[in-house]
Amino acid sequence: MAVAVDLPRRAVAEAVGTALLLATVVGSGIMAENLAGGNVALALLANTIATGAGLVALILTFGSISGAHFNPVVTLADAAQGGLAWREVPAYLVAQLAGAFGGVAVANVMFDKPMFFASTHVRAGTGQLVSETVATFGLLCVIFGCARKRASAVPFAVGAYITAAYWFTASTSFANPAVTLARSASNTFAGIRLADAPGFIVAQLVGATFATALFRWL
Repeated sequence: MAVAVDLPRRAVAEAVGTALLLATVVGSGIMAENLAGGNVALALLANTIATGAGLVALILTFGSISGAHFNPVVTLADAAQGGLAWREVPAYLVAQLAGAFGGVAVANVMFDKPMFFASTHVRAGTGQLVSETVATFGLLCVIFGCARKRASAVPFAVGAYITAAYWFTASTSFANPAVTLARSASNTFAGIRLADAPGFIVAQLVGATFATALFRWL
């Protein structure tokens, strides 16, 4: 949870951390696709490892400053549990969204692609939406469960969970509205068609709501 650091600094930490997360997700996806020789499973494995490792490093780096949410549903759930003041939520959400698009832009440019170009990667259907609900529900459960007694384990638990969820969900576990929107601006391995993003975001909010309610009761 957030510590006694002023809001502007925490917002900058959220923006930079989210940007680096998206640069990791999208950049590793492009690199993986370039090197995998058409083997989608190998490309996904490489993208998975980079994302999980990046998450651990980034949460360790920014956790003591902003709480290292990097995710609007984590911010909303934290506020709902009393960990973050509601008046501070808009600053976190804006920072996360701006950082996400910034990270995608950097990843695209690093690989000599347009800064933003709309994804045509179709991610539609009931299975995808159920996957995003489950992925987000599990992510919030991991965070809530570890933060109560073993806060130091959260970075490793989150990284491990997302690594696993890349493979056990049909959607490859976006589990993050800012990530979802930003990835629609990269027509690469990690992209998502903009038309499919609203359904993902609704499913993510549903999953986060269920997890928050469960851990209030538990």
